[in-house]
This record gives sequence, structure tokens and C-alpha cells, in this order.
Amino acid sequence: MARRPRIAVVGSANIDLTTFTDQFPKPGETIFGQKFNLGFGGKGANQAAAARLCGADVFMVARVGSDLFGPATIENFKNLGIDTTHVKQIEGLSSGVAPIFVEPNGQNRILVVKGANDALKPDDVDAATEVLKASDCIILQFEIPLETVYYTVAFARKHGVRCILNPAPGQAVEMSALAGLDYFIPNESEAETITGMAVRNVEDAKKCAETMVAGGIRRVIITLGANGSLLAGRGLSEHVQPFAVKSVDSSGAGDAFIGSFAVFLAEGVPELEAVRRANLYAGLSTTGVGTQKSFYDRARFDAEWAVRG
Repeated sequence: MARRPRIAVVGSANIDLTTFTDQFPKPGETIFGQKFNLGFGGKGANQAAAARLCGADVFMVARVGSDLFGPATIENFKNLGIDTTHVKQIEGLSSGVAPIFVEPNGQNRILVVKGANDALKPDDVDAATEVLKASDCIILQFEIPLETVYYTVAFARKHGVRCILNPAPGQAVEMSALAGLDYFIPNESEAETITGMAVRNVEDAKKCAETMVAGGIRRVIITLGANGSLLAGRGLSEHVQPFAVKSVDSSGAGDAFIGSFAVFLAEGVPELEAVRRANLYAGLSTTGVGTQKSFYDRARFDAEWAVRG
């Protein structure tokens, strides 16, 4: 039997506070929402959960708060089968939280309070050196300090470990620090924030991706929601079509894409097919409510892929 992929996630862990509403209140106005859901989230944790559910051995490097959410987050990782050796509580800090507001069409708006995620430093990456060096892939996001992101990208490059960076939430990026990065995976709004180029359609995405590739990144994948995704590199620009699903909540779809994509690549699936599979995995995640609990396990996904792939 082939060895299971080893995926390390250096990143965030939050508690998602999801409110479903028919409309948003005006300033000073109080209205009733339709329903509320509390769940485990954070882009890093979500990507780790997706990778684990897809069959990888997953190792989390993260920081949580000294509040009641901290131990619960660590216990959730353990219940998923994710290694928590390098997940630590930070005294005096809250855990990260993400209030999420979802409209009837499934579109979401998210406000992130980083809390203890901001305490994840380069020294913590060094403390996890052996785990990271032995991984098939390291996954990063922007819900931790940028100095830690850049340091980990350099670490991965130095040790020859594949590295995926999800620049979310979108913010200004020091592109020179990402030279040689294997995969840079923003969505449309994040790509626009980083480059200053509008991304309203596939052609816009192609031009935006070309700019990022010219900056020294090996591969750029722009996730386009209901329009699939765009895979780009030097001499490569491929629009990968979406799969039709009945979406109810798009929260975490990008994380589902990234976590599953890392696993498919590590299993040796050809790059373009790995993107197609990740498109389907992400699409399926929007058919349920919430983030991690809406992700498919590998058996359910493989059954869908056998029919749709």
C-alpha cells in the first residue's frame, strides 16, 4: 500500500460564528437573523481538516488562546486525527474568531479577529523543523504574521519541500519574498488586492495571474467560485471548469480546494487533474452548512468523482 501523503499546515485556527440572514442591518438598526451556527474554522485549520478528510497524515503548527475556545480547538484537531504536537495555548490572548454572515444565495461576508494566531512566530516554525522537513507539502495563509509566512516559504525552499500559499485575507505582499514559491492560490478579490488589477472574468484572471508569475512564482491558481479556477505558470494558462452543485453556503470552499489539492498532488495526481478534483471537492463543500463539517470524506468524494470526473 502506498504511503499516505504528509501535509503540514502552518496557520490559523478560529471559531466560526455563522449567522444566516435575509438582509443586513442598516447603521444603528437591529434585525432578526434566520439561524446561527458555531463551528471550528480558521483558514489553516480548515485546510488541515480537508487534507485529513482526503486521507493525508496532517500536522498542524498553530497557536490558540487561553479562553474556552482554545482547548476545544485542540480537541477538535485530535478528533479529526490531526497531529497537535505543535499547537500551543497562549496565556492572555483570545483564540481567533470569525463572525460570518451568509445571504440566501450562499454568498458570505467574513470578519476575522486573529487573536492568538498573531502569536505564531518564526521561532515556532523552527521548533517544528523535523515535522516540516519530513512533509510532502507545507500549506500557509495570511491569518498569521507575514514575517512567519515569508520565513516558512524560505524554509520550504531551503529544504526542498513543496509549498502552497493562500494569500487570504488579501493584503499587500512583498513579492520578492515569494520568489520560487510552488503554488500561490488567491481568489478573485485577493488577487485584485495584491496586484491592483480587477478580476471580473476569466480573461481578467489570466492577465492578473501572468503578472504574479512574472514576479517569480512558479504556479498561480486563482479560484473563481462558481466559474471554476485558473491554473497559470510560465507558458501555461488553463481555465478549469467548475462542477454544477446546489450551493447553500460557500464558507470554506477555498480552504476545501487548497487542502484537497495538496493531497491530490502529493499522491502523484497530474497537476491539471489535481485542480479539477479540487474544483469538485470545493464545490461539494458548498452543499452543506459551515466549513469543516461540510467537507466530504475521501470515500464520499471518490464516489462523486467516479460519476462526475
